[in-house]
Order: sequence, then structure tokens, then C-alpha cells
Amino acid sequence: MNYFNSLMAVIVVTLFISSCKQSSDAYVTKSTTSNGYTYEYVENDKSNTRIYTLENGLKVYLSDYKDEPRIQTCIPVKAGGKFDPENSTGLAHYLEHMMFKGNNHFGTKDWENEKIYIDSIEWMFEHYRTLTDADERKAWYNKIDQVSNDASKLAIANEYDKMVGFIGATGTNAYTTEDRTVYINNIPSNQLENWLDLEAKRFSMIVNRLFHTELEAVYEEKNRSLDNDGWKSYEAMYRALFKKHKYGTQTVIGTIEHLKNPSIKDIREYFDKYYVPNNIAVCLSGDLDYDKTIALVDQYFGTLAPKPIEEYIKIEEDPIVSPQEVTVIGPDAENVNIGFRFGGTSNDDIHYVRMVDMLLNNSLAGLIDLNLVQQQKVLRAGSYVNDLNDYSIHTFYGNPREGQTLEEVRDLILEQIGKVKKGEFDDWLMEA
Repeated sequence: MNYFNSLMAVIVVTLFISSCKQSSDAYVTKSTTSNGYTYEYVENDKSNTRIYTLENGLKVYLSDYKDEPRIQTCIPVKAGGKFDPENSTGLAHYLEHMMFKGNNHFGTKDWENEKIYIDSIEWMFEHYRTLTDADERKAWYNKIDQVSNDASKLAIANEYDKMVGFIGATGTNAYTTEDRTVYINNIPSNQLENWLDLEAKRFSMIVNRLFHTELEAVYEEKNRSLDNDGWKSYEAMYRALFKKHKYGTQTVIGTIEHLKNPSIKDIREYFDKYYVPNNIAVCLSGDLDYDKTIALVDQYFGTLAPKPIEEYIKIEEDPIVSPQEVTVIGPDAENVNIGFRFGGTSNDDIHYVRMVDMLLNNSLAGLIDLNLVQQQKVLRAGSYVNDLNDYSIHTFYGNPREGQTLEEVRDLILEQIGKVKKGEFDDWLMEA
């Protein structure tokens, strides 16, 4: 049996952290202009990051780092799972997959003819969503298979990966969280312009090419999560922590029902709504020249047209007034998880939450490391902070030794948290 125990005492911990606040601001932001581009910077920032805002609203973060002749690139989009509509969850994650399929610029042998098939497949999936009879759905999906097979003959599979590979990119990937979707590459610095040209085209339009085969990959990813005790425990904790917010009421990968009834139309409209320059950033760190780089980014990304973005309104959760306990059953070894809910990344407390986390568990000399793990009072224990935009979650976990109960592991972890609250730790631990 896998027992998942979620205990939340948020008020006590929040009061303790608030008492540690300092009144002075740690950072001062200033602005200046170079080569016709105004940028912001933070005084005494060792990374020397410059933050630009182009006329179309695109944010550009540049940091010159001469360690090797390469540039780490990230393109975050403010479109994560919490932006998915309730009746079509998983859109942000599925869109992430489709962004690797190309569009009218690449990934196609004959766009004009392929577009006819793509439009037909979109309509066919919309009709498929309306069918309820199992035999009708199966027959109609067979028709989608036939048309998709014809369309695939006009597609160039994996052309994006081949193109970035040709210019020497490594680490090509992407990920979707509750708050954002991020696209990653590491490129040679002398290929920056080629990369910017490719990415500007990539973000100019989406084509849901090879859709139903990618749907099967996403569906399999969902199935793996259903069989994973860790994921089940994670989702159970967030459902207990968030009764109203989408952090708990839905998941990034989406529901089985929505994955069974996909909408290409919804994905296309989602892209048109959120994948606009005033909702995107281009982040580059490596061997670069600030003035030349921002001019190149403007040359390629500055042509993208902005659109009004609907203001995001945070869903406020009710206070947690008593511990919530949840049990999850599965084949893995039993373990206990304890979650505390705090404010998000814009809340000042997040810095202190991270500090408390390091006091308790830093793999070497935290209180949990010293008092529980190294003394072998539990089989395994630790903690981490999931710092999301709207709320953050400080999670503790532990596995019992043979003959030890989960309640005993829970109490040992809570005892270490109590030591921090009472100041029962050596001063050197703060510096460590």
C-alpha cells in the first residue's frame, strides 16, 4: 500500500516567515539606452542581464557569458496549464508538441495541397467530438486515419529538429508547467541569426500537422502518469491544496475525456490567443554582443504583430484551517508527503521559504539530513519548493524503515520543521 499524507499548516509557517522580513529593498532597477534600444538592468547583477521591450511588446533578456562560443536560448510563453479552458484541458501541453511539426514555412513538401488535407482533418475531428456511439466513432476515426495518411505524404517529418541540428543546436526540447511553456536550444554563437530566422517563422503560425499520431503519443504519456504512484500522489496533494485554483482542479496533461475528444480548432485558437509577441520572451545567455543581438532579435521577431491579452485574474483560495489527509493506493513502497501552501513567486515570502527549505534539506547539512537521514531514523527523507506564479508549495517527503509507521515518519519530519520555527539550529547552518 502506498499511503499519501498531505498535511497543511500554512498560517503558522507564514507568520514565522513574515517575522524574518527586512525592510530594505535588495535590488534597484534602472534603465539606460544603447545603440537606439532602451533596456532595464539591476544594479550589482553579476550576470549583467539586460531586459529590453520591443515595440510589439516582446520581452528580450540578454546576458553576455564568454565561457564558450555558444548561446543558451529559451523562449517562454505565458501559456501553461492554468490557462486551459475547463472543457478542453491539456491544450498548452499538446500545443507544445505541435510546435515541433513546422508550419507553412517548413515541414511541408507542398503547403498549398497539404493545407486542404489539414483543414479537412480539423473539421473531421470537430465532427468526431459530437459522436457518442462507439461504432460510429470507430468508423469515423478510420476515415480520419485515411485522410491523415494522405496528408502525411506531403509532410516532412522532424524537419525542425533536423534544421536546428544542422546549425549545431544541442539540448533541443520544451516543457509545459502550470504557468508557462518554454522552448529550449543551445546553439553556436555564430549561428544566432539563422536560429532567430527559424524561430521567428516557427512562432508566426501553427499548423497541426501529423496531429492524430502525436495525439497517440500524448495519450500514452497520460497513461504512464495514471500508473505512476508519484504522479498520483502529486495530483492528490494539489487537489487537497487547491479547491478552486486550476493548480488543483485540473492537470497540465489534461483529462482522459478531453484527450479522447481532441479539438484542433481549440489548439489553433489557443495559439492565436497566447502565442503573440506581447506574451512571449526571448532569453539568450552566452557569447553574445548586446547591441548586435538585440538588433537581430528586433529584425526577426519585431515583425510579429501583437494582440490584446486578456488580463489574468488569480483565483484566490480559502485559508486552510485544518490539516487535510489523502490516501493513495498503489504498488510502490509506502511513503508520506506533507505540503504547505504559500504565496507565489511575486510574494516576498518565497525567498524565505527557499531559505527554510535549505535549512531543512540541502543534501548534506540540513536538519533533515543531519537528524533523520544520516542518523538513519528514516529510510529516506527530504524536501523541495515548487515555486509557481500564484502559489508556492513546500513539500516534504519520507519513506519509513522496516517496522516504522508513516505516522512516525510524519512526526519526525514535523519535529525538524518545529526546530526551525523555534530557532533550534546552529548559526553556521544559515551560511552553509
